[in-house]
Amino acid sequence: MASDTKPHKPRRIARIQIIAVSILSIAGVINYIDRGSLAIANTTIRADIGISATRMGVLLSIFSLSYAISQLPMGILLDRFGERLVLGAGMFLWSLTQAATGLVRGFASFVGARVGLAVGESPFVVSSVKTVNDWFDVRDRATPMGIVNASTTLGQAVAPPILTVTMLAFGWRGMFMLIGIPGLVLSIAWFALYRDRRKVSLNSSELAYLEASGRRGGSVRISFSQWLGLFRLRTVWGMMLGFGGINYTVWLYMSWMPNYLEAEHHVSVARTGMLAMIPFSCGAVGMLLSGIIADLLVRNGVSPINSHRTLLVIGMTCSAASTLLVPYVPGATAAAFAIGMALFFTYLAGNSGWGLVQSIAPRGDVGAVAAIQNFGSFVCASFAPVITGWLLDRTHSFHLTLVICSMVSILGALSYLLIVKNPIVFADRHPAEAGFD
Repeated sequence: MASDTKPHKPRRIARIQIIAVSILSIAGVINYIDRGSLAIANTTIRADIGISATRMGVLLSIFSLSYAISQLPMGILLDRFGERLVLGAGMFLWSLTQAATGLVRGFASFVGARVGLAVGESPFVVSSVKTVNDWFDVRDRATPMGIVNASTTLGQAVAPPILTVTMLAFGWRGMFMLIGIPGLVLSIAWFALYRDRRKVSLNSSELAYLEASGRRGGSVRISFSQWLGLFRLRTVWGMMLGFGGINYTVWLYMSWMPNYLEAEHHVSVARTGMLAMIPFSCGAVGMLLSGIIADLLVRNGVSPINSHRTLLVIGMTCSAASTLLVPYVPGATAAAFAIGMALFFTYLAGNSGWGLVQSIAPRGDVGAVAAIQNFGSFVCASFAPVITGWLLDRTHSFHLTLVICSMVSILGALSYLLIVKNPIVFADRHPAEAGFD
């Protein structure tokens, strides 16, 4: 249990926190600029290579499905090798693959490039959760997690104009090559500046700050049988399904929103790049606000689990309602703001999805549970692009896809409301070893 008096934050801990959150936030922006590049070049690539909307949907889904599968070993890899090595290698791989995408010659090579990008990006979110969990007191975690998560939506917001201008200037191949460079540089900075918690010798005042919430450095490492046992827990399945509703919504808009604005509102590629900033800017505000609200609730006596569940249910329900309104809003700018409301509430919920992992899982198992949640959610998300492309080829409209998205979001909210309630507990672990914050 957390003590009532929070100890002073030592200077070295503050410096580590600033370095970690700063690099993770920059990585979040780059990550989502890279991730959104195919959506921006969607129409141009389809015309150049000659592929259908359904096949483009497959390309978009291949990323999310490969990303989901890559999540499974992430908790174990992070536990064994640490965030410095795993995330650093991931950043280098995704950036190198992104640059190489400019050399693809057809559908098959594009599939390979998307798989490589997904594998490289797969450590980012789980590493961020584990880094914040390691270096912040429980009463201070939601805000830095909100900052890191807000950076990903900021990346989605600035991606359309940056990518559109780059593509118009250098072509879609040149765009992919150029945007791979910043991530390569950042991977070197991460290796040089960040150190894993277990590799740092801490003095008594530093330990007092980090253990004020009751956490202890010697938490038990999860065994393989316990990792497998997580898949038998009702709470874990509820988190996978619930977060699946969030990622389905995000991936639908990130994959097809530029094409939606072009097809339904007849705007140019250049104008689409500017309009697409609006929704993800709204999402960034929702993500940051979520962390502030959650920390405020915890400091006023609401349990971390209940504060995050409340934001999840409210956010996902409001997002579903906003998505249903999108096709009925006249005008491209108004439609962008309507999508912005849907993403504002989705990301308000999304940040609490990661906060819930930190609150509901034993301290030594946060990375494993976060990876499994991300796996399940991206399996759900992988259906969004391909279903959208398939329906677009047949109905030439986005109306039905938006209705489906709204339903998936409601089902996710119900999962958090009815299934995800109790902390994750291993039956074969001594209570003193469990260590919840």
